[in-house]
Amino acid sequence: MTTPLIDADELARRAEALGLKGTSFLTMHHHTPAQIAGLLDLAADIKALHKASGTPPLLAGRAVGMIFMKTSTRTRVSFEVGISQLGAQPLFLNANDIQLRVGETIKDTAHVLSRYLDAIMIRTFAQQDVVELAQEGSIPVINGLTDDWHPCQAMADLLTIREHLGELKGKHLVYVGDGNNVAHSLMIGGAKTGMHVTVATPVDYQPKPAMVEWAREDAKETGATIELAHDLHAAVQGADVIYTDTWTSMGQEAEAGVRAERLKNFQVNMDLLRLAGPQARVMHCLPAHWGKEITEEVLYSPQSIVFDQAENRLHAQKAIMAALVR
Repeated sequence: MTTPLIDADELARRAEALGLKGTSFLTMHHHTPAQIAGLLDLAADIKALHKASGTPPLLAGRAVGMIFMKTSTRTRVSFEVGISQLGAQPLFLNANDIQLRVGETIKDTAHVLSRYLDAIMIRTFAQQDVVELAQEGSIPVINGLTDDWHPCQAMADLLTIREHLGELKGKHLVYVGDGNNVAHSLMIGGAKTGMHVTVATPVDYQPKPAMVEWAREDAKETGATIELAHDLHAAVQGADVIYTDTWTSMGQEAEAGVRAERLKNFQVNMDLLRLAGPQARVMHCLPAHWGKEITEEVLYSPQSIVFDQAENRLHAQKAIMAALVR
């Protein structure tokens, strides 16, 4: 999708026009289809301008804290670089640097950080911690990942699909593997944008029922469909996008052996890709584990858009910050 190049002033106006200043980004369920579409348009504009002349310093003079209770590569680098490119100061705060839930309550932490910062990105375990941080503080909170949701990743994914396939509405995405936080966010993202999303998993690794219901509720507004499947080969036929993720998320390491055995027939390999067809694009939010959920051959195949997807974390997150931070 080609985006007409705009200048920095127009970019700032478009960010302001979304009406999201001062709000938080915790899940995509609580944003309207128009808001999600607007954020994707803004991300495309930011990316185009960045490629042409650099990202304008829309957040000059601001400070954004990054709380990491879980380690990260892409989230850490993409947020820190994105904050800097927007002209703000990034502050990296890991679990050993602050006393969140150790020597200080989330409520107290939220009140204190709101006096120093203009926004917080948090990557943690419990979704409730993110919700409480947003409720108790007075600055925007961005969910960088929890056990239940990964909305920034889904925004980058939607941006990438749009770039490669054009209009999102009516496209069919098949998620393969463990029904985890990424699967939850893709269901919501697909529902908000009119996509047809199938989550193909073993019966005992389905997404959480509450998240499926949220997605189906959202899908009524856009004509999207949300389906669960257990027959992988039937699910992927004719898919526009095949998406997979690690079988063992952080905090599940003790289950790795069991998960590898139960999910071994849900690998994205060349046989599965051929079954889907030459039009199918392959996505993975990384890190990838070759020979488990995906093969190296598929990850580096011409149908893979995995590294475009990784790059777009930077631009999607810049759009979210530009829209939220006052």
